Amino acid sequence: MNWFYWSLLSALFAAATAILAKVGVKGVDSNLALAVRTSVILIFTWAIALARGATGVAELSKTNWLFLFLSGIATGLSWLCYFRALQLGEASKVAPIDKLSVVLVILFAAIFLREQLTAGKAVGGVLIAIGAILIARD
Repeated sequence: MNWFYWSLLSALFAAATAILAKVGVKGVDSNLALAVRTSVILIFTWAIALARGATGVAELSKTNWLFLFLSGIATGLSWLCYFRALQLGEASKVAPIDKLSVVLVILFAAIFLREQLTAGKAVGGVLIAIGAILIARD
């Protein structure tokens, strides 16, 4: 399978995550709910990595460690905000606003990673932003 199919599966599981989390966060502190979910993710991902024979932790560079650490912090902050938003709002409105991250990734990738900002990416990003705003306002 190539990146496209993995991306579709990611979208499917992200959609399931929003629905399951919305139900799971009801009547519970959103931070506690996130802590439970994150604990499951920690065990699940280490089990997969070990089962697949992942090695090379010792070979990770300082740069790898730094940026993976920062990515983890950003993920945690994103999830904290997402769970609180789910607790306060409708999943069908929260998820599209959360997906404005796609627009930001397009911009950040062009600025920081020097990825080419094509007309297709620009138009697609604008359409995603418009769609997210329309859905959230409905």
